[in-house]
Amino acid sequence: MKHLLLAPVAAAALLSSALAQPVPQEAAIRKGLAERLASMPKIDEVSRTPVPGLFEVRVGNDIFYTDAEGAYVVRGEIIELKTRRNLTEERIDKLTAIDFAALPLKDAIVWKTGTGKRKIAVFADPNCGYCKRFETELNKVKDVTVYTFLLPVLGGDSPDKSRAIWCAKDPTAAWRNWMLEGTSPPKLLGECATPIDRNLELGRKHRINGTPAIVFEDGTRVPGMLNAAQLEKQLTASSSKS
Repeated sequence: MKHLLLAPVAAAALLSSALAQPVPQEAAIRKGLAERLASMPKIDEVSRTPVPGLFEVRVGNDIFYTDAEGAYVVRGEIIELKTRRNLTEERIDKLTAIDFAALPLKDAIVWKTGTGKRKIAVFADPNCGYCKRFETELNKVKDVTVYTFLLPVLGGDSPDKSRAIWCAKDPTAAWRNWMLEGTSPPKLLGECATPIDRNLELGRKHRINGTPAIVFEDGTRVPGMLNAAQLEKQLTASSSKS
């Protein structure tokens, strides 16, 4: 198979409008890729791009580009030079967006500052250093409700610590005391039902592979920690879109 590597290329129009157009060549593209790539996974979608002769191929939330015959694979980003918009990044952001209203908030630890009128969801591991730093930054932001989904992905005693925190008499206090002060949660005695398995499945569904992962009300997700100023900026941007 021939490979074509591209630096960022110019886009002639908005990617969203291009993707809405039908692709007469779709069957040829699927056939060509299947013939040339023995390990080709199931293709979910073939779409036009603003670049003539270049088509987007989507596999889950991953995308790459190809020609009208599926003879070349192009990995890279499409940049609209006139506006400096990264159309590939915008497309991935849209694909990975999470419907905040559909999140099972009953499975999250909840706390708020001020009025709590703004909302975010955070997927966090109790042994994640960046999660602890983010928890500190959250204290500096006003009028926000925080829904924390315990996501013990780091191994070690993360699952046990997550269960102990959830099953504490006051899960919110146990979580905050551990994350902010290093006070270990009360030792878990006996059995206690937790949402941790459901949280892990939710993380797999949305391909959340690291913590912290932050989800805003408009569906925007940010992998990794934000400081207070960055969080405030994103909260403002998300509020204007939701």
